[in-house]
Amino acid sequence: MSADEEEDLVVTLNTKVNDTTSPSSGRFRNTIGVIRLIWGELTAGVGAWGSLKPLIAGALAAIPFLFLGQHFNRQHQKGLDWKLLQIPLALTIILWFVLWVWSIFDAYRVAMMTVSDAGR
Repeated sequence: MSADEEEDLVVTLNTKVNDTTSPSSGRFRNTIGVIRLIWGELTAGVGAWGSLKPLIAGALAAIPFLFLGQHFNRQHQKGLDWKLLQIPLALTIILWFVLWVWSIFDAYRVAMMTVSDAGR
């Protein structure tokens, strides 16, 4: 094509008006798809409960002396063992504090592994 030739550009307008409130419209379906994508990204594909379970387990484990995070994860024996272990450790405040912090981490970690295994 030489510099003297002109190129025509044709633009067409779609005069059909879409009803965006009907479920059959493309825009409505795209909105639902976007919401589903955002929800999947926020919950890491495991749903709302799968996203909240580790946080709840960590929050319960943060309650001192009770080790509720382990019971929440259905590890009742571990919760009972740690409860009995804290009695001699209470004599040394530092070691008791280490056990308490470890229980928070362990409850969160176990809940995360449970959620990731359930997502498979």
